[in-house]
Amino acid sequence: MRLYVAIDLHSNNSVLVIMDETDKVVHEHRYPNELPVILSALEPYKENIQAIAVESTYNWYWLADGLMAAGYTVKLVNTVAVKVYDGLKHTDDEDDARHLAHLLRLGLLPTGHIHPKEERSVRDLLRKRSQLVRHRTMHILSAKNLILRNSGKSVSVDALRKLDENALQLLCAGANPLLLAIKSSLAVLHCLDEQIKLVERAVLTQARLKPEFRKLLSVDGIGEILGMTIMYEAGSMERFEKAGNFASYARCVASSRWSNGKKKGENNRKNGNKYLAWAFIEAAYSAVRYNERIRKFFQRKKARTNSIVARKAVAHKLARACYHVIRDQVTFDEEKAFA
Repeated sequence: MRLYVAIDLHSNNSVLVIMDETDKVVHEHRYPNELPVILSALEPYKENIQAIAVESTYNWYWLADGLMAAGYTVKLVNTVAVKVYDGLKHTDDEDDARHLAHLLRLGLLPTGHIHPKEERSVRDLLRKRSQLVRHRTMHILSAKNLILRNSGKSVSVDALRKLDENALQLLCAGANPLLLAIKSSLAVLHCLDEQIKLVERAVLTQARLKPEFRKLLSVDGIGEILGMTIMYEAGSMERFEKAGNFASYARCVASSRWSNGKKKGENNRKNGNKYLAWAFIEAAYSAVRYNERIRKFFQRKKARTNSIVARKAVAHKLARACYHVIRDQVTFDEEKAFA
C-alpha cells in the first residue's frame, strides 16, 4: 500500500504523520529534531513511502538533506500557499501534518524549490553580504542626517568616509554627544566596508557565474557579485513559465485584488524571494545612475508618481529583461527593455 508522509517541523521537535491511500493514519508521533531518530521511525515503512512533505520553515536544510541522502523523495512545502478551512474550531500540529499528507496524496501540495546542497553555502554568504550592505546604508544615512540636521551641511558618501577628527569637530561645533554619535556610525561603517570586501573575496574565490548566466553582465547595474546573487536565488529559468512569473517571484509586481473595476484590497505582497527583490533594486540604483535612457525612464515615472515607485518600475523592467537575457542567451538591449 502506498504511504504518504508529512512532517510539521519546529525549532526543537517535529510531528511525523504517515497516512495510507485512504487517508488512514498509520503512524503519528512527535519526535525530537534528531535525524537518526526520525529515520529510525520511517525505516519500517520505507518501501511503501511515495514522498515526504517537509515544511519550509527557517530550519529545514538538515531534515530535507538527511531524508534525501537516505533515499526518500522530499517535497518542500510552500506553507504560505497551503490553505486550511477557516471554520475549523480546533487545529494543532498533528492536524497540520495530516492536512499536508492529505494534500500530498491528492497531488495538490504547493511546493517550493530545493536549491542544491552544494550551492547553498555560497548563497547564504551572498545573503549575508546583502544584510551587511543594508546595515551599511543605514549607518551612512544616520551619519549624514545627523550632520545635516545639526550643521545644515550636506556631505557626500565619499566625503563622509574621509572625515577626520578636526573635520568632525568643526561640523559638530564642539558638541560631544553629537560627535560621539557620528563617530559611532563611522566606526561601524568602516568595519562593514571591511567585512563586505572579505565576503566578496570569499565568494569570488569559491564560485563564478555559470555560462548561462554570464550574459547578465551585459545588463546595466549588474556586476559579478550581483549577478551571482541573482543566479543563486533564481536557480534555473525553467522554473518560470514567463517573464511575468519571474518578475513576480522577484517581488517586482504590484499586489492588488480587484472586483468589478474597483480595488478591494491587497494580496500577499511578500510572496516571492526578498533577496532577489533586493538585488534588482540595487541594480536599479546603479542603472539609473549610469545609463541615460534608464535615467530618463526613471525621471518620467518619478514625475507622475514618486521616486520609490519609479525605482521599483526600473527594477521590474530589469527583472523581465534578465529573464530573457538568461533564457534566450542574448545581450541586454536597453532600447527594447525601456522603449
